[in-house]
Amino acid sequence: MSKTTKIAISLPEDVLNVVEEKRGESGESRSQFFRRAVEVLLKLQRERDQNERYIRAYSENPETEQEIEAARHAASTILAREPWDEKG
Repeated sequence: MSKTTKIAISLPEDVLNVVEEKRGESGESRSQFFRRAVEVLLKLQRERDQNERYIRAYSENPETEQEIEAARHAASTILAREPWDEKG
């Protein structure tokens, strides 16, 4: 396990009450609860940043008409090979 460091945080009483209720339901310690919460927040932020970079890059370099047509052709070819069921 990696090294851990203790920290102190201040929370409004109403937030602490909700935290205590939720961690009680899950059976987690406060440390486990806050560690998991921070990990989730960091993951969400990392995913948001990746999405923003992807969108920015796509906006700067959109597909060409040739690429769009190639994708349509590939999709049509693949779908034409599917054994479609008359019931479905």
